[in-house]
Amino acid sequence: MGNALEFSSVVLSIIRRVREMLLPQYGKVEFQAKKSDRAHDTVTQADISVEEYYKKELAACYPDIAFVGEETGGNRAAKRFWLVDPIDGTSHFIRGMPFCTSQLACIENGRVVFAAIYDFVNDIMYHAERRRGAFANGEPIRVSARSFQGSYLAWETHLDKQENMSRFLRLREHCLLFKAGCSGFEFAMVASGKLDGRLCFDPHGKDYDFAPGSLLVAEAGGIVANIGLPAHVLPRKNSSGLRDYDYRNLNFIAANPLVFKELTEGPDAVFPTK
Repeated sequence: MGNALEFSSVVLSIIRRVREMLLPQYGKVEFQAKKSDRAHDTVTQADISVEEYYKKELAACYPDIAFVGEETGGNRAAKRFWLVDPIDGTSHFIRGMPFCTSQLACIENGRVVFAAIYDFVNDIMYHAERRRGAFANGEPIRVSARSFQGSYLAWETHLDKQENMSRFLRLREHCLLFKAGCSGFEFAMVASGKLDGRLCFDPHGKDYDFAPGSLLVAEAGGIVANIGLPAHVLPRKNSSGLRDYDYRNLNFIAANPLVFKELTEGPDAVFPTK
């Protein structure tokens, strides 16, 4: 990718410009379309326009990186590609609620190497680069150091399945379960220490919902691991011999190390590791 600082600066400047596209429509969208039977699965012209903008601007600067968007799709088999969610939390955007972001990840050889989550309502840019840390408007951020008992955990699952409901009820005995309905916002809150983790077990979301946040939390000192598998803490110096999490496996935990340990170890673990 060439110079990392230059790459980050160029990509973040492209993302920041969507604010002037979106704020005039925030809470004022007159037309929307349903994408599926799910109550909040909607798409607006703003989603489409922002995705087209990203595709054009990123291709102009990085023609060798393919593009995959939520609304238009693309080639996930490419060696390197952008994975873009133009508006995460579209239903909130329509109503003028501040739980909405614009986010993207750069995928290289099956791993997330760059991520940005832009809270365009509050003008806060969260971004992370592999082995270079996580930041909010250029300032380093860090996950919390709270324990599982009394923690605030975001969650996403299908509660109509008995196994998922059972886990949900077990979790609720020990922590406050928080749901903003916008994965990008929730991951940003975990990475900046305001929430203590995000649990994706049999979730509704897709790879473009989760890939940016997975790297953000990992680079902020959290643990990101697929459920049922051993934890992997993202190394900063040498990754030799260490297995990474798979962002394509949508069942995973992203949490501070203490919460992760208590969720996955011991006889009462809700998500025991192998």
